[in-house]
Amino acid sequence: MEVNGRDDIRRLLKTFGIKADEIVIAHLARNPGELPLQIRLILEDRTDYGDHAPESPLHLEVDGEIRR
Repeated sequence: MEVNGRDDIRRLLKTFGIKADEIVIAHLARNPGELPLQIRLILEDRTDYGDHAPESPLHLEVDGEIRR
């Protein structure tokens, strides 16, 4: 993989992290309570490969909880 590709990945993940942090904090502020927030992060390839889809599509799920 070229350096530009890795830079694109890092930029995208950084942007996602910042936006996710902001929206989760806002959600917790609007929905106070004692129960932990159950959350799932999903990463999937949305590329239209036409008739040549990968044999193993890119897909990652991470489940977790955020204590209040």
